[in-house]
Amino acid sequence: MKIADDGEVLLKGPGVMSGYHDLPDATAEALDADGWFHTGDIGELDAEGFLRITDRKKDMFKTSQGKYVAPSAIAAMFNGICPYASQIIVYGEGMPYCVALVSLDTEAINEWAAKNGLGDKSFAEIARDEKTRDMIGGYIDTLNKHLNRWEQINRFAVIDRELSVEAGDLTPSLKLKRKVVVQTFSDRIDKLYA
Repeated sequence: MKIADDGEVLLKGPGVMSGYHDLPDATAEALDADGWFHTGDIGELDAEGFLRITDRKKDMFKTSQGKYVAPSAIAAMFNGICPYASQIIVYGEGMPYCVALVSLDTEAINEWAAKNGLGDKSFAEIARDEKTRDMIGGYIDTLNKHLNRWEQINRFAVIDRELSVEAGDLTPSLKLKRKVVVQTFSDRIDKLYA
């Protein structure tokens, strides 16, 4: 097992497949000339040799400086820091810095709003309020302290509606449809780079 330059986990050995049956193109894509199997997972090996999977390669993107960013790992870290967010969508493909869209957790943000003078506001009004933005900004600052410079969130926007299965933002198992959300909110992302 080894980690490629782009962070992909590579495997080689007698227990690893020799190829896909009657699919030479897929085999050539998955196995390199030296016999290393490209898993499609992004990971890291610790000092004891234990592997930690951090993302899927297809979810990663490269900034304009050529640095790779794993948005799922950043999202997992942010969700552990901020109790008021349900999702964070990190974006920066081909761009000089990363930006993010933050989706709020309805129950948690309503409790917070009630304690901060916004209890009579709608979800959209709470999401657009400067107090909410400042509060989320504090959590973004905390997140940035744990990230490499090229991974840090330079600007962000709070989404003023819940992400949902019905709107097509989430799968039935409540997993984020990243490309769909990026496309849906492309105008907000464009403004973050303006």
